[in-house]
Amino acid sequence: MLVQTAVAVALFAPMAASGQQVTSVLQVLDTKTGEVRTVKEFPYLIEAPNWTKDGKWLVYNSGGQIYRISPDGEEAGLIDTGEVRGCNNDHVLSADGKSIAISANAPGLPGSRIFILPLEGGKPRLVTPISPSYLHGWSPDGKTLCYCAERNGNFDVYSIPADGGEETRLTTAEGLDDGPEYSPNGKYIWFNSVRTGLMQVWRMKADGSDQRQMTFDEDLNSWFPHVSPNGKKVAFIAYHKGDLEPGEHLANKNVVLRVMTAKGRKLHTVLELFGGQGTINVNSWAPDSRHLAFVSYRLGNQ
Repeated sequence: MLVQTAVAVALFAPMAASGQQVTSVLQVLDTKTGEVRTVKEFPYLIEAPNWTKDGKWLVYNSGGQIYRISPDGEEAGLIDTGEVRGCNNDHVLSADGKSIAISANAPGLPGSRIFILPLEGGKPRLVTPISPSYLHGWSPDGKTLCYCAERNGNFDVYSIPADGGEETRLTTAEGLDDGPEYSPNGKYIWFNSVRTGLMQVWRMKADGSDQRQMTFDEDLNSWFPHVSPNGKKVAFIAYHKGDLEPGEHLANKNVVLRVMTAKGRKLHTVLELFGGQGTINVNSWAPDSRHLAFVSYRLGNQ
């Protein structure tokens, strides 16, 4: 059910929260050489590129819907999500490349909930009946989703069977825990937590045990750790201290993309850009574990 057109998104050209016209620049970073290549510029807001498992497509959200585009900029159009049109920037592809899980508002179901549908498009199947639930991870065996959810005023990391069922709370620390994502071997869940003051990258075992802090920056708030397909590297976005509250991940900020080893070593900044919310909310490593897709932004006449 892939609709071969880009007209739908052009008819709904969302602006930045400030009301200014936004230009979204979909780009690919070579993490080895530092070279950045522009895939396409959009005169409206797009967010959160996923790279498909075969490397042929980048999947992104815009205007509450899901689209795909080839890495060379060939527009492929809309992925039909049926009546579920309120898709946000939390979408994840299954390890076998056949399905996509989305966080979205649906008719009669206010608040973000998680759904699964075929990557080609189709009728979404509800997984989380409780909202708000913000998807971030899908286990490599396809059996479990992990997500950030607000329950009784607390934002924590939860997991749930992909077929539906009872959710399991994995974090209980004070403050926001967010961005959970499985390692390629399914052993760990990486996430970010504000429990020590600034937002830092953490890692725990898939059952929630052995929670360990992996970054210790004193001047950055780090969000959304993404593990490369080979399991060796972790990329994430970081905001400068003082630009926002530690528990905020806002759009239209000067941010940095950082990469470290999966053991928390050799941490370095690979790129500085204007972005934030929408830049790299989901895992956008290419299958080669070298290239990373992201979105930067320009406001007005920038």
